[in-house]
Amino acid sequence: MPQSPGIRFNAEPLSFIVRHQLWDGNVEDHVDQGISIEVTASVTGRETVMLRFNCFDLERSYVYGPENPELSTPGRVGGGLGVHCRMDPIIDGNPIGWTIRTLGQKLPKMLERAGYPAIAQATDMEAVRKVLPELDACARETFIAKRNVVKHNRGTEIFEAGVIRFGLEMRRLKNGDGGLAVHVLADIGGSKGKAYVEETELLAFDCFWNNAHYHYGPRNKNHRINWDLTVVDDPLEWTFEQIENRKLGPMIERAGYPGIAADLDLDKIAEILPALKKRAFEMYEEGERLTGHKGLPLEFTPNMAAE
Repeated sequence: MPQSPGIRFNAEPLSFIVRHQLWDGNVEDHVDQGISIEVTASVTGRETVMLRFNCFDLERSYVYGPENPELSTPGRVGGGLGVHCRMDPIIDGNPIGWTIRTLGQKLPKMLERAGYPAIAQATDMEAVRKVLPELDACARETFIAKRNVVKHNRGTEIFEAGVIRFGLEMRRLKNGDGGLAVHVLADIGGSKGKAYVEETELLAFDCFWNNAHYHYGPRNKNHRINWDLTVVDDPLEWTFEQIENRKLGPMIERAGYPGIAADLDLDKIAEILPALKKRAFEMYEEGERLTGHKGLPLEFTPNMAAE
């Protein structure tokens, strides 16, 4: 579970820790991003997480006793410590707001259920309520400001396809990983030719030789999924299969751009697809000739868009 070191708020004997969390599909439990709020205290001389609230894009849950070996969810598939409960996004609304309200009203009872009655008894709710406004503000700011997003280069070869365009790029990271990247781009925020229109990457398919993955909305939610290369033989072939099977629209919608998805011209995409595939596989082969890895160039390719 990749996470930030966290920002701490104290209300003795408790601490509240806000962390940014980034989960990648097929690495962590599922693809997601957001913040967690942990309630901790010293238990037998060790700082222990007694409650954890997951305020993510998709995962909206809270856990009693995530580090309590005597506590588990009865019948939970896969086991694991703690009792897991779900927030209802319809009824409970914003997960950060729900968490802050619940901490101000139910914290001692929740600590008891988590298996820490002595800590519950020692909790000073007046002190807790004093730090909650700062905790709330920090959690909301972290959710927005710490979000992991990326602005890739648009590609060196561009193929126009109606409201979208495809960019092909041979990429090499500083660590030596890389390969062919397929960028799906569109103009957002204005019509073509206007000074304020902005080209935005809707989807990115990084067909790397080592860490092959793809992004939903790299500049939006940036939900990343690593290909399972036991099941997927070739990420580039897989990418074109999705385009040919008309999955591009639903993928763009999931990336957060339903208007672009609704305006896709599937005939136009089919029209340019042969040339797009031909050039992509030529670049694939060029990388293998140069470096022994498909689509991988000799030199590091800095992300100029981010500089």
